[in-house]
Amino acid sequence: MDDGRGLSPEDIFAGFPEGVAICRAVQDAVSRLGGASVTATKSQIAFRRRRVFAYLWRPGQYISSDVPAVLSIALPRRTESARFKEVAHPSATVWMHHLELHTPDELDAQVLGWLADAYANAG
Repeated sequence: MDDGRGLSPEDIFAGFPEGVAICRAVQDAVSRLGGASVTATKSQIAFRRRRVFAYLWRPGQYISSDVPAVLSIALPRRTESARFKEVAHPSATVWMHHLELHTPDELDAQVLGWLADAYANAG
């Protein structure tokens, strides 16, 4: 992954090898769904079809946190789960579900289902 500025998961998750591993696992999951465009900025990685359906970012860039990565999944409705750290409603048609990830193994069937739902709804 490269956005033309040379950014990679290693750049975004510098010093957090688990973050890099989580990023690679999310990229693999999205690839299995059919692929998407990927944009890396200094602060996050965005996965897009017609619309962005997921972001991956390192919370330590913004707040004191030892969590290596947060996967933010855009769904058309609020989904209830104790696994979500926070759920926000940034627009009338999007609920953003923030999931803290410590290891790639946390990308289990439930998380992959949410990601697949977001992917399908992003068109």
